[in-house]
Amino acid sequence: MDAQARRAETFKALHERDRAFVMPNPWDAGSAIMLASLGFEALATTSAGCAFSLGRPDAEGALSLEDTLANAGMIARATTLPVAADLENGFSDTPEGCAQTILCAAASGIVGGSIEDASGIAADPIYPFDLSVQRVEAAVAAARSLPFPFILTARAENLLHGRLDLPDTIRRLQAYAEAGADVLYAPGLRSAEDVLAVVKAVAPKPVNVLMSGGLKLSVAQLSEMGVRRISVGSAMALAAYGEFYRAAQEVSEHGTFTFTERSMPFSTANRFFKD
Repeated sequence: MDAQARRAETFKALHERDRAFVMPNPWDAGSAIMLASLGFEALATTSAGCAFSLGRPDAEGALSLEDTLANAGMIARATTLPVAADLENGFSDTPEGCAQTILCAAASGIVGGSIEDASGIAADPIYPFDLSVQRVEAAVAAARSLPFPFILTARAENLLHGRLDLPDTIRRLQAYAEAGADVLYAPGLRSAEDVLAVVKAVAPKPVNVLMSGGLKLSVAQLSEMGVRRISVGSAMALAAYGEFYRAAQEVSEHGTFTFTERSMPFSTANRFFKD
């Protein structure tokens, strides 16, 4: 068994446990190494964090498939942990394009990825139901053609695009589960009741919950609800950029350097990156 297959088997086993695991989202090799040092068991990329690191907004078309996979591959090579990628809408409107994206993603060294049903069109932000299901079916077929278990996550994006329709979101997740998706994910859930409704609707399939917005729940609480995977999206990248900006702002506006009192010591940071 090669290294990628071992990571894939490890990732699959994490989803089969009876408790939740946290899959934080690094945006580069250095942040991946730091997260691995803290004992996290798997990592996921963040399209926003990647875009910001390239000086781009988190917007439709900001990242190409090549940008995304270069970032994912760099993160995968940085540690021995399983890595899943945010593959946005598969970088394609078609089922065939989604399938090809999964194959390209696997070739980059990752062992999982998500396909969302957001179209990228402001006037009509969510793909029609039938097309959305076909896209997941194609992605699942591509994942199953691989020589290792590639974990395919299907995302229902209604709640992030102003469509606050939980019943339709659940209907979509159920259809994606029937289409063979390994994990179901509806970013933007707003309450514990919403989380429970999703978990019950797609059981026994694993559910991923995003903890970077207004949802105020702990790992223990989510695990008790039956959630199996927790991610943070751009939250850690924003925390890092926020502290960096506040430090620079202090120097620019006040001419002082008190931020250095909060900084990680050089020797500590340097130690993370020594072989």
